[in-house]
Amino acid sequence: MRTPTYWLDLFTEVTWQEFLNAGGETSGFRESRWRTVQQIKPGDYLICYLTRVSRLVGILEVVSEAFKDNTPIWEKDVFPCRLKVKPVIHLTPETGVPITHLRDQLTIFENLNSPFAWTGHVRGSPTKWKTSDGEVIVNALKEAQQNPVIRPLTKSRVEDQPAVLPAKIGTVTVPGDEETSDEVTKPSKEPRLHTEIQWLLLKLGNDMGLDVWVANNDRSREFNGHRFCDLPPGLHSSRHPAHL
Repeated sequence: MRTPTYWLDLFTEVTWQEFLNAGGETSGFRESRWRTVQQIKPGDYLICYLTRVSRLVGILEVVSEAFKDNTPIWEKDVFPCRLKVKPVIHLTPETGVPITHLRDQLTIFENLNSPFAWTGHVRGSPTKWKTSDGEVIVNALKEAQQNPVIRPLTKSRVEDQPAVLPAKIGTVTVPGDEETSDEVTKPSKEPRLHTEIQWLLLKLGNDMGLDVWVANNDRSREFNGHRFCDLPPGLHSSRHPAHL
C-alpha cells in the first residue's frame, strides 16, 4: 500500500456542514484549481481545515479521479472541480483541533518571519502538504475523535466569511483578524508580570530604607497607578544602590 499524498482542503463552518449534509462523499474546488485537482489520485488524503476558526476537522480519503460536475452541493459557490471521497475522520467544528496546538510538530510553524506567517500555508486549496505534517495531523485527529474536547465557537466567527481573491496560483482566501486562534492572538501577560515584579522590588527596597536605582528607559513605567519615578527618595544615585 502506497503512502498517501496529503492535500489541504479548505472549508468554512457553513461549507463543511453543507458537505456533510450532501452525504460527505464529494469534495469540490474552484474552476481555477482544475490543474492541481487533477494531480490528486485515489488513496490520497485531504486535510479538512476550517478557515476563520483555524481548526482541523477531518481527513478524507480520495476514491476517484478528478472530474467536473455542477450539481448543487454548496449554496454560495459551485466548486465544480470535484473528487469522490470517503471520510476517514470526521469531527465537529466544536471538537476540531486548533492547528496552533500542533505548532511544535508541524513544519509550517518553523522559521517564521512573523508570528502569523504560518497562515500563508492555509489560504488556498488544494495545496500539497508534507507527508510528515499530514501524519501528525492524522494522529492528532484520531486522538480528538477518541477523546473529544469541546471548544465552543463564537457566533461572529461562524458567520463571517473569508474574502476570496484571484492570484497566479488560482483563488486564495484572505484571513481576517480572527484567522488565527484565540491562543495565538491573546496578548502575552509576561510584560505586565515583569513590571509588577520590578515595582514590588523597588517598593521593598525603599521600605527597607535602601536607595534604589531604575534604568533610564524604565523610569516612565508604572504599576497600578504607581509611577516608578515617583518613588522617594534616591532613584538616581547611591554608592550601593539596589539595581533593578
